Amino acid sequence: MRSLVQALQEHELIVLRVMGEWYELDLTGADKMQCVRELAEVLSRLDMVQEMAFLSPEEAAALQALVAAGGRMPVGTFERMYGEVRQMGPGRLEREEPWLEPVSAAEALWYRGFLYRGFDETPEGLIEFYFVPDELLAQFPSVKTESVRPVAMSAAVSSLMPVAPPDVLVVQTAVSDAVDDLTTILALAQRTALQPDRLDGPRSLLLDPHPDRRSLLMTLAYEMGLLRKTAETMRPTRVAVDWLKQNREAQLRALADAWSSSAWNDLCHTPDLHCEGEGWQNDPILARTALLDVLPRRDDWFLLADLVAYMREHDPDFQRPDGNYDTWYIRDVTQDEYVRGFENWERVEGRLIRFLITGPLTWLGMVETAVSPELPDTLFRLSPVGLRWLTNQPVPTDEVRVPLVVRPDATLVVPHNADRYVRFQVARISEAEPVVRGEPFVYRLTPRSLQAAQEQGIRADRILQFLAEASGRPVPVSVRRGITRWAENGMEARLETAVILRVRQAGILQTLRTNPKTRHFITEVLGDMAAVVRREDWQALQRAVAELGLLLDCDVQASEEKGEL
Repeated sequence: MRSLVQALQEHELIVLRVMGEWYELDLTGADKMQCVRELAEVLSRLDMVQEMAFLSPEEAAALQALVAAGGRMPVGTFERMYGEVRQMGPGRLEREEPWLEPVSAAEALWYRGFLYRGFDETPEGLIEFYFVPDELLAQFPSVKTESVRPVAMSAAVSSLMPVAPPDVLVVQTAVSDAVDDLTTILALAQRTALQPDRLDGPRSLLLDPHPDRRSLLMTLAYEMGLLRKTAETMRPTRVAVDWLKQNREAQLRALADAWSSSAWNDLCHTPDLHCEGEGWQNDPILARTALLDVLPRRDDWFLLADLVAYMREHDPDFQRPDGNYDTWYIRDVTQDEYVRGFENWERVEGRLIRFLITGPLTWLGMVETAVSPELPDTLFRLSPVGLRWLTNQPVPTDEVRVPLVVRPDATLVVPHNADRYVRFQVARISEAEPVVRGEPFVYRLTPRSLQAAQEQGIRADRILQFLAEASGRPVPVSVRRGITRWAENGMEARLETAVILRVRQAGILQTLRTNPKTRHFITEVLGDMAAVVRREDWQALQRAVAELGLLLDCDVQASEEKGEL
C-alpha cells in the first residue's frame, strides 16, 4: 500500500487543486509538493465512516468493496464493477473538467481523493490496482487482511448445493488407468528410447489414447523425474522404479500432486479453445489452485453448472489476477473468432473449469462424473481417492496384487491389479499386444523380445527365474524349452508379412530378377515361378513391370482395403 503523500504525488497539479476545492483549500499558486502536503494533512483528518454517508449509494458501494478487499483491487476487476476513471493529460483535463460530470462511481471517488491507482508486485507478477491510501484505510473498522482472491473453501461448501441423483443415472466411475498407461509409457521408454514427438505409435497399447491425456502423463512423468531426456529420446530413471513399486492410490496421489504444480497448461488444452500469439501468458497453477480451493470436501453429487456459476459470482478473475480480459489471444475454434472481454467469460473461464473437472481431475482418478436425461448438466463428485487426497488423509496400505500368468503358448497375462513394477519388467522381456479395456494386459515372448532383453543385460536364466517368481508357479515346460533353445541357437523361425509374385513362365521371373528396373524389388526366390516382394514395394514393382510391357494382376490392394493386411 501507499501513504497519502505517495499517492497524491502521482496526480497532475490541476487534479490536486480540484481535490482541494472539495475541502475548501485554495491551492492556486502553490507548487505541487505544497499541494500534496496540504491535501494529505486534510485528508488524513477526515472521518471516513462519516464521509461514506455523504456519498451516493453507488460511490459508497464501490468504496466499501475496495475496503472489504483489503484496500486494493485490480484495475480490471474494479472497473468492471464500478466503472472506469478516464485517463487525461493536463490540457484535456482543463478542457473537459471531468470532475463536474463523472462517468462512474470510480471517477467520482477519484476526484474526491478517496481512490488512487498504482502498480504492486504480487506472487502473480506486477499488477495495477486501485487502492485506498493507508491513512484512509486505517479509519475503517474490521479491515480485512490484504487479499486479491477472497474466495474460501468453506464458503464454497456452504454455497454449492448437493444434487440428489435421479433414478436414471449413468455414472463414469473414477478411473485409475492413468497409473497403467504411465507404466506402459515408462516400459516403452525402457525398451525403445521413447521420442516425445512420436507418441502415436503406442496408441494401441494405451487404455485411453486421448492425445491431451497422453501429453499430460508425459509432462508429469518428466516433471516428477520418472523420465529423463537423453539427446532426442527419453529414458526411465531410478525414481520411476520407486514410483512403480508404490500401491495404486499412492501412485495416483503422486500424479495429482505433480499436476497441481505442473507447467502443463490446461487452458491451452481446453476443448474448442486455441491459445495464439506471443507477449502474454497465463499461470495454470493459479487456476488449478482456485478450483481446488472451492471443491466441496464431501462425496455428494454437484452440478457442474453450479460450480461454474459459483466461480463466476465469487471469484471470476481466478486465472486473471489483473482482471483484464482483453490481452489474451484465445480463439474459439467452433466460431472461428477471438474471444475477449468479460462478456465471454463462459466461453473461456467456464470451459476451462469444465475441462479441469472432466479432463485432468477425472483422468487422474480424483473425480467421477455422471449424466442423466433428467438433469440439465453433468454431475460430478470427488472420488474416494480424491476426497482422501484433498483432506490429507493417509494412503491406505492394503492392496491385493494378483500374480501374472505364464501360458504354455508363450503369452504372459498380467491382470489389471497386478504389481505395476512386475508389468514393467514383463514389458522389458516380451512384446505387448493391443490392450482391451476390461481385459488383462497380454504380452508375448518372441525371439525379438528376448534379443531386446539380452541387449538390456537380462540373461535367459534370469528371465526364467523372474517368470517363476512373478507367477508363483513353475514355468510351463514349453516356455522353458523355447527360451532355452533361443539362448542356445538364436532365432530359428520367423513369421513375416510379404507379397508373393507369381508368374506363368520361369523366363518372366528370370527377366524381372535381372532387369535393372525391377531386380531390387525381388528379395527372395521361392522357386522358378514365385518370389517374395516387400509389402511396401509392390506398387512400385507394378509400375516398373508395366513399363516393360507386362501388366500384373494384383490382389494386394483389395486385401488392404478389407483390412486383411
